[in-house]
Amino acid sequence: MRVNAAQRYSERVETERRWAHRQGPFSIFISSSTDPFVPQERKFRITQSLLEAMADAPPDELIVQTHSHLVTEYSDLLVELGSRCAVRVHLSIESDRDKLPGLPPPASTVARRFAAAAALRDAGLRVVITVAPLLPIDEPDAFFARIADHADAVVIDHFIGGDGSTGGARTNRTALPRAMAAIDPASVTIAYRDRMIDLARRHLPGHVGVNIDGFAGRFLSP
Repeated sequence: MRVNAAQRYSERVETERRWAHRQGPFSIFISSSTDPFVPQERKFRITQSLLEAMADAPPDELIVQTHSHLVTEYSDLLVELGSRCAVRVHLSIESDRDKLPGLPPPASTVARRFAAAAALRDAGLRVVITVAPLLPIDEPDAFFARIADHADAVVIDHFIGGDGSTGGARTNRTALPRAMAAIDPASVTIAYRDRMIDLARRHLPGHVGVNIDGFAGRFLSP
């Protein structure tokens, strides 16, 4: 556990800023592999201290990625940061299903994550729902309509083309594809992803991103 993250940020921020500005804006993504709002955050406050350090020396852009409704506990701090740099919150909602048989349940229910998205947006923050990884969706049209009501944009990320390996080979070694196929065999194909993209574009024209481009804020044309 990196309890000195805020200290290290403060020590390195200006060096990293100079390096980043050689190529473009100084952007920070929290976090591609570990959630910043795990339950232990309430005890250790590592994410809080890091965000406070960023408020003192903000990047040009901050993207906060989470699966947890607990992000709302820091909405005031994120709004403060938003007055000093570009901030957007990515909230993962992979499906309208709370559980896939054979897989552990998510830390936050679908309903709690949608409620968090609404609260963050009401606070004035830019909210992007990341359907990542894309799982079988029970009622796709209603799901993307709900996203349009709660967020500014959506990113769709299927494990094929999205997990960093050829043809989704890395994910295919896990239980996820089998759990998906047990509900909807089509869901493990790129054709399924493309069908979901078409639906999303009807509800959020110009605000639909795919895979890494979407996470970077690059969206498909309307």
